[in-house]
Amino acid sequence: MLIGYARVSTDDQDLQLQRIAVKDAGCRRIFEEKVSGAKRNRPELARMMDQLRDEDVAVVTRLDRLARSTKDLLDISEKLNGAGLRSLAEPWADTTSPAGRMVLTVFAGIAEFERELIRQRTSSGRVAAKARGVRFGRSPKLIVDQISLGKRLVGEGTSVRETAKLLKCHHATLYRALSATVSDGFPDRLEAI
Repeated sequence: MLIGYARVSTDDQDLQLQRIAVKDAGCRRIFEEKVSGAKRNRPELARMMDQLRDEDVAVVTRLDRLARSTKDLLDISEKLNGAGLRSLAEPWADTTSPAGRMVLTVFAGIAEFERELIRQRTSSGRVAAKARGVRFGRSPKLIVDQISLGKRLVGEGTSVRETAKLLKCHHATLYRALSATVSDGFPDRLEAI
């Protein structure tokens, strides 16, 4: 069975042209929605995906009505679970034919290659940034002077919780900072607190 999917991004837009096109293509059932393609939560697309069977074919007027990116298209086509996919405007996008499946496989390979290149560039960039002294992650809550003050106050008998209040941080943050300095001769009493 041919099942149509029509989508427009806003309530102002009309689904009529898509509706006519998928009906003319032979679709007996059409799922329609007015929601941005960038949104992950598209209820009608989800309903269509749930109802597709192996011998069914999902028909769209253009691929951008179904997906916003190659990755999104590949994710959706993977979820079809054996059902076909056909785009009326892009005849090469027809997974019911061997050529269409091959094109989709090539797209999947290109997307995977692109993800790997991005991962490599990101990794190389991190290594170079670390070599330049760039720190990643959140800034430390306590600076060296605050840790020294905290160490001195706790060493003089002030509780870690009171010291943390004075330093305007959580007591667990102070515990972590101070425990890192235990090996530097900090009183063993911290571990007992």
